[in-house]
Amino acid sequence: MRFRIFFIFFIFFYSKALISQEYEGVKAPFVSSSSDSFKKGEWLKFRLHYGFFNASYASLSVEEEILKNDVVYKATAIGRTTGIARLFFRVDDVYETYFHKTRVKPLRSTRNIYEGGYTKNVEINYDYLNNTANINDIKNSKLSSVSIQENVQDLISTFYYLRNHFNIENLKINDFIKITIFFDADNYNFKMQFLGLEDVKTKFGTVNCFKFRPYIESGRVFKDSESLTLWVSNDQNKIPIKVKAGLRIGSIEADLEQFKGLKFPFKIKIND
Repeated sequence: MRFRIFFIFFIFFYSKALISQEYEGVKAPFVSSSSDSFKKGEWLKFRLHYGFFNASYASLSVEEEILKNDVVYKATAIGRTTGIARLFFRVDDVYETYFHKTRVKPLRSTRNIYEGGYTKNVEINYDYLNNTANINDIKNSKLSSVSIQENVQDLISTFYYLRNHFNIENLKINDFIKITIFFDADNYNFKMQFLGLEDVKTKFGTVNCFKFRPYIESGRVFKDSESLTLWVSNDQNKIPIKVKAGLRIGSIEADLEQFKGLKFPFKIKIND
C-alpha cells in the first residue's frame, strides 16, 4: 500500500480548500468566527499499524516562526515507516506549512518526501493578491504557477483550520462537511459525514469522540467509498484519536500514541 495515500487521509481532518455553506441541502456546521483549539508547542504522535504489526509512526506539531517579518504558525507533519515495514518500503515524509495565526491561512508549504525510491521536494508560496500558488519544484529546478481559490487551504493548514472553525453545537447526525484540498498542484474534493458520538478505548483511557466518515474514491487501495473512519476528541482540543481504513485485505489503523502541549485539558475516563 502506498503509505502516502493513508498518510494524506490520516492528516486530513482535512481543503481547493473552500468550506461550503451547504452540501446536498444540509447546512454545514461552520461559523465565521473562530476559537483557538491549539497553541504553539502542541505535538501529537500516532502509531500506524496493521493488526499487531507496526507499520509506521506519524507526528504533527506546531510552533511559532517569523515569515516575512510576521509572526506565524509553522506546522510540521512527519511520517516514517519503522521496523520490518521499513526494510520492505522505506518512507520518510516531511510536510511543513506556514500559516496566518488568526485566520489559519496558508502562506508557504513545503513537501520533502521519500517513498520507496520515489522522491519529491517542493515549496509553494501563496500569492493572495493574484490568487496564485507559486510552485518551486526544487528537485527538478522547475517553477510554475497555479490559480487558487480565495479561501484556499493546504493539506496541513486544513487540519488546524477545521479544528478552529467547526461549530460543535451545530453538528447533527448525518450532516455533511464538504472540503477541498489544494495538494500537489491540483484541487481535490472530499466530503465527510458526521455519524454521532462514540466512546473509544485508548492507552490513556476512554475518550468520547465525534465520529466521521470521509467519502473517498474506491480503487487500487481502498475497498469502497466508505472505508475510512475518523474519531476526534469531543472536547475543546478536537484532536484525532483514531483513524481506521478498510483495505482489500484487513484494515490499517492510526492511534494516538503520545501528546504534549495541548491547550485544554484532555478529557478521558479511566478504563476498567
